[in-house]
Amino acid sequence: MSATDVLLWGALPYVTLAVLVGGTVWRYRYDQFGWTTRSSQLYESRLLRIGSPLFHFGILVVLIGHAIGLLVPARWTSALGLSESAYHVQALALGGVAGVCTLAGVTILVHRRRTSGPVFMATTRNDKAMYAVLVAALVAGLATTLAGSGAVGAEHHYRETVSPWFRSLFVLRPDVDAMAAAPFSFHLHTLIGMLLLAMWPFTRLVHAFTAPVGYLFRPYLVYRGRSTDTPRRARPRPRRPRARDHPGTSTRAGPPQPGEPHGGG
Repeated sequence: MSATDVLLWGALPYVTLAVLVGGTVWRYRYDQFGWTTRSSQLYESRLLRIGSPLFHFGILVVLIGHAIGLLVPARWTSALGLSESAYHVQALALGGVAGVCTLAGVTILVHRRRTSGPVFMATTRNDKAMYAVLVAALVAGLATTLAGSGAVGAEHHYRETVSPWFRSLFVLRPDVDAMAAAPFSFHLHTLIGMLLLAMWPFTRLVHAFTAPVGYLFRPYLVYRGRSTDTPRRARPRPRRPRARDHPGTSTRAGPPQPGEPHGGG
């Protein structure tokens, strides 16, 4: 165990977590108006309709796959009758497809931002840095998926190295030796992932923490409409004005005033 390993796999994860939590709290308290995706659908929607679902559904499957691979011990899946080789096959199939879809989605979104003038004008330097790190994390993730399954190079059981290290972080006893034994591709993917998490509160990705879950449980809205079977009430006819409504006027003829002609021709 070297000092670099202790710094990278023993201290840096907690620094990343502190920046993630502290940055999110700061952003919520002092920049609530900026807590948004800054949607650009108004400027261009054709490519957005293709790239956004690919990215969002793909990244959801990728996150679920990471949670299962890192949090579920290998002995649990073995107890369910799933061998290690079968686990790697399904991880390669499902994780590979999800990773390719996510990468294709983010590629379309980046292309859209580069080719659509109004969308490009609304893109900040912060967005560009976020997209660069996100693409790097996806590419490194696909590389680790291929490396871990043995499709490229020697097969590596990351659930014997990376997963124990990840779970040990929650009990404040990081297993530095286990993570240090993992191949370089896993080290690179982990470092890029921690960089992305540290950037998360300060980018548009922060909107993922405020998913409209309450929308699913809110009460129904009741709308009342006019029934076609009920006869419509007749509208009241306007009342004609009468003389007594205007005290200054009279309908009776009075005596002729000076200067007015008397009757006759």
